Amino acid sequence: MIYEVRTYTLKPGSVATFEENFAKALPHRLQYSPLAAFWHTEIGPLNQVIHVWPYESLDERTRIRAEAAQDPNWPPANDPDMYVNMESEIFIPAPFMRPLGDDQALGNIYEMRSYTYKTGSMGEVLKRWEAAVPHREEFSPLAAAWYTELGGLNKWVHIWPYKDLDERNRVREEAVKTPHWPPPTREFLVSQENKIMVPASFSPTH
Repeated sequence: MIYEVRTYTLKPGSVATFEENFAKALPHRLQYSPLAAFWHTEIGPLNQVIHVWPYESLDERTRIRAEAAQDPNWPPANDPDMYVNMESEIFIPAPFMRPLGDDQALGNIYEMRSYTYKTGSMGEVLKRWEAAVPHREEFSPLAAAWYTELGGLNKWVHIWPYKDLDERNRVREEAVKTPHWPPPTREFLVSQENKIMVPASFSPTH
């Protein structure tokens, strides 16, 4: 299993139109493969939309995207001038991650935390995270955890759903009081980023 995460940065004021056009075209795209999630950023880098597509392999991704491109209703009918930047990354899910999607009502907001680790450390990072995540999930569920196969290398992404920002703050404060969280990986860290995202009404992960 792989996940393609497509991040589009749009011109200010374009997100609502993009989501509307995406929603209209999505039923046609779903004839080829499922959507796992769709969000737009609320805090962090603004005017971004993030959509996530699961595939069994890179070969399946190539085949499905080629088939969908022949559909006259896909991609969505957006003004090309709407786009500022488009990025695609391929991620491999952590062994302990549950599949993303399938109409999961997890939260009203999602925090995506992206860490870059030192080259060669990902194997150890996965071990330490696998040991710590069950303790962290006593406070709130993990939506996704994956590392890059194609795109920015040595990148680790974990996504957490919350009811609202108040719940996020409370849960994070409680979790760090335990001896199990965060995982002891600071020695490998190079950089950290985060963004707060809101799911679209049509997102399977909402």
